[in-house]
Amino acid sequence: MDDDVRSPDSEDKRFRVLVEAITDYAIFLLDPEGRVTTWNAGAERITGYGAAEIIGANFSRFYTNEARSSGAPCRALEEAARSGRFEAEDWRVRKDGTPFWTHVIIDAVRDPEGKLIGYAKVTRDLSEKNRAEAVLADTEEQFRRLVLNVVDYAIYMLSPTGHVSSWNMGAERIKGYSSEEIVGQHFSRFYPPEDQARGAPQHNLQLALENGHFQAEGWRVRKDGSRFWASVVIDAIRDDRGELLGFAKITRDVTERLEQQQRLDRAREELFQAQKVEAIGQLTGGVAHDFNNLLMVVLSSLDALGRRAALEDRDRRLLDNAIQAAQRGSQLTQRMLAFARKQELEQMPVDLPELVRGMSELLSRTLGPEIMIETRFPISLPQVLADPNQIDSALLNLAVNARDAMPQGGPLVISAREVDQGPGNAQNLKPGRYVCLAVEDRGEGMDAETAARATDPFFTTKGIGKGTGLGLSMVQGIAEQSGGRFILKSRKGEGTTAEIWLPVVDAKARAATETVQPIFPEPIPAEERPMKVLAVDDDALVLLNTAMMLEDLGHAVLEATSGDQALQLLEAHPDINLVITDQAMPRMTGLELAAEIGERRPGLPVILASGYADIEEARLLKLPRLAKPFGQHDLQRVIARVSETEGSAA
Repeated sequence: MDDDVRSPDSEDKRFRVLVEAITDYAIFLLDPEGRVTTWNAGAERITGYGAAEIIGANFSRFYTNEARSSGAPCRALEEAARSGRFEAEDWRVRKDGTPFWTHVIIDAVRDPEGKLIGYAKVTRDLSEKNRAEAVLADTEEQFRRLVLNVVDYAIYMLSPTGHVSSWNMGAERIKGYSSEEIVGQHFSRFYPPEDQARGAPQHNLQLALENGHFQAEGWRVRKDGSRFWASVVIDAIRDDRGELLGFAKITRDVTERLEQQQRLDRAREELFQAQKVEAIGQLTGGVAHDFNNLLMVVLSSLDALGRRAALEDRDRRLLDNAIQAAQRGSQLTQRMLAFARKQELEQMPVDLPELVRGMSELLSRTLGPEIMIETRFPISLPQVLADPNQIDSALLNLAVNARDAMPQGGPLVISAREVDQGPGNAQNLKPGRYVCLAVEDRGEGMDAETAARATDPFFTTKGIGKGTGLGLSMVQGIAEQSGGRFILKSRKGEGTTAEIWLPVVDAKARAATETVQPIFPEPIPAEERPMKVLAVDDDALVLLNTAMMLEDLGHAVLEATSGDQALQLLEAHPDINLVITDQAMPRMTGLELAAEIGERRPGLPVILASGYADIEEARLLKLPRLAKPFGQHDLQRVIARVSETEGSAA
């Protein structure tokens, strides 16, 4: 039985059973003329023919009409007969006429003497594989077209050495190079010269090679030489064996995002500066107010002492020195209040060229012969809304700063121009018409850090004792309280230009700045000039000195330390002719007291005394104002003005 199993007939039988059982391959024999002589289950499944239908038929029936017409079946057999084997992939046709993609092997079969006795043919249906490859090819083509047509990103390939091997439309749009211009060129040309010099392109490729990925942002250069801020990604591309094929590079132009971030950073910095200035301004305003009260007591006391005492020359000089020192302190508080935007402004239409011409002699005398003053004004320039005295002070301050910046002398140019500012202007001004008053020197100039701090209160580059550091902050306060801006432009070694932007007067503003005089029902006759005055101040020292000055002027005085006490005295003394009240008082301010007096005693004149006040509310209440610190002469002048107004109203 063992011999029977090992017999050739038994082996052939087992082989035939094996072949006929295979269903994934069509395995059959052909005679020398190409006729089918055997047929297995795989052949029947793949082609659709049963053995009875196909045995004896020529194998060419599996070919397409085009292949048969071209003689492809014969050539396949000839090739197998000549070389012993034929192999190819091609289309074949099933019994139902549907084509399918096959992998075909035809081997020549010879007897022991080498005579050709037929062919062994193995066919595999690769339709699914072909469809998958077609889908893959289609997907790759779609992806290729997608990449090529992306316009917001530069997507391209680099060789292992960094040379451009592909180029999409986004790359052409962002960088400006066409595919013909750039393919084959090294990608380092997109880097700025300074980055090329330090080897940044090669370094970035090396990082991508080592880590598989590189990502960064930086400046890149377009074909026309312009720069843009780019977000860059470089990925190393390797094959299945890990061999480097090149690099995939994606670049996005994010210049707009960078500019937005810079604008946001500037806005945050401006907000921080504004909050800082506001905090310092509140502190400075409060200190200046209290200091004003102290100076008023000192000045009025010294003034009274000087008028009442017979002093020797030496004592008189000491008294005069004390008065001058107190007056300088008063000027300092005015600068502090200007910075805090709480100084008294008497805004009115101002002709800037005329104002500057009126100051020419003062400027020449102050600056000295080494400074050559030049003015540049257009023939026609509209008036601005400002306080002329404050603009005088600001202009003189800027001119002195310019002189100090030119120790060897030089030109000082004072100019003005009209500018129509639209929304979102560079000066951050409200839309409207403005006049820019500029003071320009050719002095030492300032670096960016110094210029940024120049308007900070108490910051100065001058020596100890040569400046308070409040000059430019005062100018800034005057400009902004006037509805404009102060802008400083400076470069180290090239000089400085200081600009005060002021709003042009329009009809509405002109009407608002017209002098509003209080109206009183009954005039006080000239022979009855001495009045009964109610003085109100929460500071006992200030109140004492105010009463003293009023009495020296011949008036009878009642004193109140609060608004409530003042109202009580007002009820008790209907013969009161005038009220002088401080503004900054607890529980009831001077403005609130004036409003209450207007309700109870309509027409009773009220003078508001303050280092600073809400100007708009004071105008609405038609109140004359007395700026602290004030002396007896100031007090006499404002009372006389009130009396004259009463007479004209009558």
